[in-house]
Amino acid sequence: MASQELDLGGEDRRRSSSISKPLQIRKKEANSETRPLTSPSAGLTKLRFPSSPGFMDQPLSNSKTSRGHAVSSRKRGTSTSSAWSQSDSYSSSSGSYSSSSEDETSPRDEIQKNSKGFNDFRIRNIKLASYGRREIDIAEQEMPAVMLLRRKTQDDKPLAGARIVGCTHLTAQSAVLIETLAACGADVRWCACNVHTSQNEVAAALAEAGFSVFAWRGESEQDFWWCIEQCLQTEDWKPNLLLDDGGDATHTMFKRFPVLFAGLKGIVEESLTGVHRLYQLARSGKLCVPAINVNDSVVKSKFDNHYCCRESILDSIKRATDIMFGGKHVCVCGYGEVGKGCAAALKGLGAVVCVTEIDPICALQASFDGFRVVRLEEAVRAIDILITCTGNKNVVNREHMDHLKNGCIVCNMGHSNTEIDVESLRNSDVRWEHVRSQVDHIIWPDGKRIVLLAEGRLVNLCCSSVPSFVVSITSTTQSLALIELFRAPPGRYKHDVYLLPKKMDEYVASLHLSTFDAHLTELSDEQAQYVGLPKNGPFKPHYYRY
Repeated sequence: MASQELDLGGEDRRRSSSISKPLQIRKKEANSETRPLTSPSAGLTKLRFPSSPGFMDQPLSNSKTSRGHAVSSRKRGTSTSSAWSQSDSYSSSSGSYSSSSEDETSPRDEIQKNSKGFNDFRIRNIKLASYGRREIDIAEQEMPAVMLLRRKTQDDKPLAGARIVGCTHLTAQSAVLIETLAACGADVRWCACNVHTSQNEVAAALAEAGFSVFAWRGESEQDFWWCIEQCLQTEDWKPNLLLDDGGDATHTMFKRFPVLFAGLKGIVEESLTGVHRLYQLARSGKLCVPAINVNDSVVKSKFDNHYCCRESILDSIKRATDIMFGGKHVCVCGYGEVGKGCAAALKGLGAVVCVTEIDPICALQASFDGFRVVRLEEAVRAIDILITCTGNKNVVNREHMDHLKNGCIVCNMGHSNTEIDVESLRNSDVRWEHVRSQVDHIIWPDGKRIVLLAEGRLVNLCCSSVPSFVVSITSTTQSLALIELFRAPPGRYKHDVYLLPKKMDEYVASLHLSTFDAHLTELSDEQAQYVGLPKNGPFKPHYYRY
């Protein structure tokens, strides 16, 4: 997809193999020809769980790409109802329990304690803990590999001594990951990477369980950065691992806490935009710790980006607007994995979908899939829904929005909140009308209005949620990456950004197959020799495109 240079700112199947030769990798420099490199001389730490394959026997591969990101700022609250009580309620449109005082006070200055007197947290309302625990229980049922990892490592505790700062969407699925890392022996502190996606009831459940959580739905920009700092700025606790989503915690630590940053064993980043920031640091020689790029791993990019978005785009828009998709004209900006998933889902419900692209290969794919490839200027006057999926900035600008027809729905499925130029709408010539949680009318002087969802932020997590099963794939990958960085001996990884080995991707995928009662075909010795593959994988070269 399009990339944007930014300044820093903002069952288990028994399959085992051991690769004796170093993995040949490709290291991609921006605007330069790729060339083969040799991986670090030592292989990955040989981490083996009971009855699990030696998926870590290969070294990580090195890659260079470029990405884009920025952080936005407007405080918003969520809607409330009287379904539970006057003060603590559940908002069906936002998918989170909320407090009626959410817009009036910030928990930052409150004195909070859980039932055991623990007070190292800041959340919206600790009374919501029981609701949050039920949501976590439901998520656990749909996250088989993470739960399997928890069971297998709870005795060995491969993360004993690890102190992890996490900055991700704080959802029930994230809570399953957090409690799994703790079961592996880690001590964690957690905050949110998005001001609108935290589930207050889940944060309460984690705080009640004794986790240091600093997050609530509807944070202001000041609250957002304050919460990150609370995870980093402690007198008797220093992190040695960082799990980030978007690069904001990485940026804060790099800029404000450089000594802490230099003391990290490594960083695991899952988003396109956060990965871009890491590559910027690496190219400038300022990345002083190793980092693992989870975003570009096969299982993350293919399943989280494609299949997750294929389901969640429909749910989020329909929850927010009650719209019928059949017959609607939709423009999807970007035909990467996210755009492919969104376009396929909308087409399946009868929408007339067109696509914008800068990449001729992706444009050709869209054409083969039956989508007309256009420039946004050509389609903007006729579309009913406009969705951005590029990770770039100002993909939809004010001029585009001026020409949208009355009632057009505008939303973003990329991680970055800069794809839609929302700031250009904060002028006196247009009027904002808040409809309900995450839904605003932007009204022009002539009466025309568009429907803006989540102020241009990630619409599926702001207005709905994502499938727990898909998150299980990403969370398992993140956990294994953290374990590897923590257990790797000094010097194994240089100060660079690494990709996960194909063997780990295949292992994570295999852990989820039993849910579908799927049975893999096994190669015979003769077949394996004929195609030149190990019987137990990896089955594809590192450069294979799924």
